[in-house]
Amino acid sequence: MGKKLKSWDRPAGLIRRQRPLKERIDEAIYRLKSQLSRLETAAMRMNQHEKQLFEKCVAAQAMGDEARASLYANECAEVRKISKLLLKSRLALEQVLLRLETVEEFGDVITVMGPVAGVISALKDQLGGIIPEVSYELGQIGDELSKIVVEAGEATGHKWQLEPVNSEARKILAEAASLAEQRIKERLPELPSSESEHVRR
Repeated sequence: MGKKLKSWDRPAGLIRRQRPLKERIDEAIYRLKSQLSRLETAAMRMNQHEKQLFEKCVAAQAMGDEARASLYANECAEVRKISKLLLKSRLALEQVLLRLETVEEFGDVITVMGPVAGVISALKDQLGGIIPEVSYELGQIGDELSKIVVEAGEATGHKWQLEPVNSEARKILAEAASLAEQRIKERLPELPSSESEHVRR
C-alpha cells in the first residue's frame, strides 16, 4: 500500500462516525454546482436588466435628455460591476470544481483543499451583499471542506493550517477576474461617451 490512505482503507476509529471521503467530496461538488447554477441565473437577469438600461440611456440621449441619460448610464455602470463579479465568481467556482473532482485520497486533500477553501471563503464574502443565499451556502460548504482538511491531517499525520486566502487561491481569483473583465468588454457595448464622463466623476 502506498503512503496515501484511501478513504475505504483508513484504520477503523481513525475518523469517527464520518462518511467516506469520496461521498463527502461528491456532496460538496453537487452543492457547489447548485450554487453555480444560481449564479448563472442571476447573471442572465443582470444581463437583461443591463441591456434594458443601456437602450434607455441611448434613447434618452437621442432625445437630448442628458439628465435622464446620465441617470441610466450610472445605473448601467453599477449593474455592469455586479455582472462582472457574478462572472468572476462563476469562473472561480468552475476552477474549484475542477480541483475537487481530482480528490480521491486523503493525501490529495492537503494539496487541493487549501486554494479551494480560500476561493470559497473569498467568494462568500464578495457575494454577501448581492446574493445572500449563495453566500450562506458557500459558507456552509467551506466549513465542511475545512473539516475534511483537519481530518485528512489526522489521517496522514500532517498538521495543516488553512489560510483564509493563500497564494494559490489569490492566483485563481486573479485569473477569474482578468477573464471576466475580458469577456465583459467583448460582450458589452461602451456606454455613450458623455454619460461615461458622468460615471467616472
